[in-house]
Amino acid sequence: MIAEKLLGWYDRHARVLPWRSPPEAPAPDPYRVWLSEVMLQQTTVAAVKPYFGRFTARWQDVRALAAAEDGEVMAAWAGLGYYSRARNLLACARAIVAEHGGRFPRTAAALRTLPGIGDYTAAAIASIAFDEAAAVVDGNVERVIARLFAIETPIPGARPLIRERAAALTPNARPGDYAQAMMDLGATICTPRRPACAICPVREDCRTFALGRLEDFPVKAPKAARPHRRGIAFWAEADEHVLLVTRPARGLLGGMRALPTSGWGDSPGLDEAPVAADWRMLDPPVRHVFTHFSLDLGVAVARVARVNVEGGEWWPIARLGDAGLPTVFDKAARLALEARMDVPC
Repeated sequence: MIAEKLLGWYDRHARVLPWRSPPEAPAPDPYRVWLSEVMLQQTTVAAVKPYFGRFTARWQDVRALAAAEDGEVMAAWAGLGYYSRARNLLACARAIVAEHGGRFPRTAAALRTLPGIGDYTAAAIASIAFDEAAAVVDGNVERVIARLFAIETPIPGARPLIRERAAALTPNARPGDYAQAMMDLGATICTPRRPACAICPVREDCRTFALGRLEDFPVKAPKAARPHRRGIAFWAEADEHVLLVTRPARGLLGGMRALPTSGWGDSPGLDEAPVAADWRMLDPPVRHVFTHFSLDLGVAVARVARVNVEGGEWWPIARLGDAGLPTVFDKAARLALEARMDVPC
């Protein structure tokens, strides 16, 4: 049976991760499971580890996180990307405290009612923390299932069938360990390229291996071309301070501190600057890739009079590292700082 083979393999080869309990140990704290799963969405384990350590040292449980100020959490998240996750993290923590007495619901169905928790995260928390036999399907598991059954339908169209097959394989005994075994199998053996089939514990059960078509699965639909946009970030400096704004709560990089910008489209202009000044464009622009588009962000610099700007704050340049700027604006700020001595007074 596939589940038995995977659990035996997991008992010997489970990855050691800061949010994980060893195989057959008592279930981990659901707060740590939830936090790690949210952080790991679209992000690598290596990138998440230091953030997880800092978050759990600063906010040790869901009540502490729920009481945190939005700006502090957003700043602590800076650099991890996909910032809507941080906003949902706070909303979810506050809902757990307000509606559930600070305790996580114990079933996937109940967890799905919380802000920011979808099918995958709900199943992961329910299985790993509460031993519910919920099918946990992330990108690694999708790949394993697609190869085990040689599913010819391209992703994303294949996802309902993949979830169905994953649910059929999920055992009632040790479902949390099984879920993590599937994740580890996809991360370490059944990798996107050059899978290590020679040491795979379920090689004999794998249809793709039997067919000798290791690189053909999962089948993926052709990717659409990623649009390209342009914009301008404005470094407005006054008395050793720089003008920062808080981006709207909804939308890309919502709720984060940032440099003021033009719109992001085809023809950004200096007339979109937050204050009138003798703006100087730096070269080359900052280049950044988001999930759905790429961006060339020009950086305009000027020394200005320190005036009130609606929605803005004058931030000490010496403490800019504490502002929690998202990566794209951190890149822009670094470019401005490098050229700062050349900015005309």
